[in-house]
Amino acid sequence: MATNNTADIGFEKQIWDAACVLRGNIDASEYKSVVLGLIFLKYISDRFDEKYQALVAEGDGFEEDVDEYISEGIFFVPENARWSVIASKAHTAEIGTVIDDAMRAIEKENKRLKDILPKNFARPELDKRRLGDVVDLFTNIKMVEAGSSRDILGRTYEYCLSKFAEQEGKLAGEFYTPACVVRTLVEVLQPYNGRVYDPCCGSGGMFVQSAKFIENHAGNLSDISVFGQDSNPTTWKMAQMNLAIRGIEANLGSYNADTFFNDCHPTLRADYIMANPPFNLSDWGADKLKDDVRWQYGTPPAGNANFAWLQHMVYHLAPNGKIGMVLANGSLSSQSGGEGEIRKNIINADLVECIVAMPTQLFYTTGIPVSLWFLSKNKAYRNPYT
Repeated sequence: MATNNTADIGFEKQIWDAACVLRGNIDASEYKSVVLGLIFLKYISDRFDEKYQALVAEGDGFEEDVDEYISEGIFFVPENARWSVIASKAHTAEIGTVIDDAMRAIEKENKRLKDILPKNFARPELDKRRLGDVVDLFTNIKMVEAGSSRDILGRTYEYCLSKFAEQEGKLAGEFYTPACVVRTLVEVLQPYNGRVYDPCCGSGGMFVQSAKFIENHAGNLSDISVFGQDSNPTTWKMAQMNLAIRGIEANLGSYNADTFFNDCHPTLRADYIMANPPFNLSDWGADKLKDDVRWQYGTPPAGNANFAWLQHMVYHLAPNGKIGMVLANGSLSSQSGGEGEIRKNIINADLVECIVAMPTQLFYTTGIPVSLWFLSKNKAYRNPYT
């Protein structure tokens, strides 16, 4: 997730503090879509306006040509959905309806965003006066002297994700992995090119950090292809917006789906797989998947999906592919439900590169210690004893 939120969070914190005033009695889990939706709307409006002004300057009359925007990966924003219109209505009673209508209009013009954007700004419990104040704050975003508006909005999106995770506690595990964990996985795997996959992608942090890694090492973002999925519909939508803000083209499936029962990428063989699956997930449907082709090293127990996730990822590895994943420390020693046998078979197959023990208290979801498992289908060093 975020990389520099401790050193330079002035504007991000300003947005968060203003948004918290707006929140009122709305639960954090519902309020996420309000804050993150506004950030996304401002982002695509800024990008559209930048291209629009360039086309106007060219003087050829193409500023309303949808193809001029789509060809450069820019979302087309219809006239009634542009930020100038929203800003002009900021302090009217209908500002919530104006934003909802803008979201619908943008979805209609951009197939990639269909049914993804939040449309809950007209709800009675959302204070419209305070909503107008937040719109004003977003309107002035270009006054901030700290990088481009795209960078600012991207950082703000990440900062707000981390703050929501902090507020939601255990529920945060559905969408947020701590930045230090994501960064460690990415820096070890170094996904310069190829297919990058996360079967439980949450809000897309692994992909965002991969893109940052490539940019920081003078690589080309077009050299990677991004694949993922998530079962939670709200989280899946957050990921789509998060990646769009970063300019990352991704295939997250056409809808949210359970990875075990509805694999969105059944034929994918990925070069890099990075994931933080739900810890010790029980009742995941093992009884209906007893003879699944993915269980090459043993059938995972019904009471814990840890080794189901791991084997799912191994199944999706390319011949030279690598995995970096988070597992609860219990996976290192558990013998219940045949887990010891599965672990032995994985070790005997010489897949494990290394396991990194992490300190406690890293996650909002739990205080238990975790480990990072790194596996490879074609290790540089082969174990002579296997």
